[in-house]
Amino acid sequence: MIDYRALWQNLSGLGLDDWRERLQPVLEEKLAPGAHGDMPRWLDTLASLPGATSDESRELLLRLSPWRKGPFTLGDIEIDAEWRSDLKWARLRDALDPLAGRSVLDVGCGNGYYALQMRDAGAGAVIGIDLTLLYVVQFLAVARFLEPRNVFVLPLRLAELPCGSRAFDTVFSMGVLYHQRSPLEHLLELRDQLRSGGQLVLETLFVPGEESHARTPPDRYARMRNVWLLPTVAELETWLRRTGFTGIEVVDRSVTSVDEQRSTPWMTFESLCEALDPEDPDRTVEGWPAPRRVIVIAKSP
Repeated sequence: MIDYRALWQNLSGLGLDDWRERLQPVLEEKLAPGAHGDMPRWLDTLASLPGATSDESRELLLRLSPWRKGPFTLGDIEIDAEWRSDLKWARLRDALDPLAGRSVLDVGCGNGYYALQMRDAGAGAVIGIDLTLLYVVQFLAVARFLEPRNVFVLPLRLAELPCGSRAFDTVFSMGVLYHQRSPLEHLLELRDQLRSGGQLVLETLFVPGEESHARTPPDRYARMRNVWLLPTVAELETWLRRTGFTGIEVVDRSVTSVDEQRSTPWMTFESLCEALDPEDPDRTVEGWPAPRRVIVIAKSP
């Protein structure tokens, strides 16, 4: 499914020839037909896309639902994903160091929506990693239409990459930090993949407040079980400083709206609307402040 020859060539160009020995067996195991109960069906869908009519292609792509990130325009097919990810990209793109020719690591990349925007902005190579196999398959399906050169989405965790590469010019971590039991460890792992002076682009949930503190939901936050620590922006800046980052700049703060995250025919499950208190949409159903997201950029030491 993955063009391994192109992947190894890209990694070699980054001085990461040694990654092949570690990653190839892991990738082959995770992408084997028996690696997931739905993998045979997904592989059949991918195999059916070339040569399919537009209507057939739309039905095939719908079989890969739910589509969380988007939108995608594939010929005359419009994939209206749960997230209007184009809105988030518009909020952050002008704050980025120019991506032309840069090497990028996109951690928690989902189906590669942002990785494709990075490619269109001129990035020389984009390595996206996400542990959800369906998202990897969705990217491979999109690639049948867009043929993205030097963009890869791999079913890997950040911890599975060889540490300390210091090889990437830009590292993105968007919507990942609050899922980490140890956010500082995550920041250190991100730093260790960045060259000195490279740019970190971090997007995460935060709680309102001017003081430095963080709160842990006792059970769920906005119906999500895997939210471990919600900092104020001041506390987030403290975490970044403590892990060695400099030039910290808050690019954007926003309250997530039901226009930006919602159910669609491409993601028919419950979404943000059902996670908010129907009597008070400024709070979640658990009584927490409604989701607020901050985008921060910083430099690696």
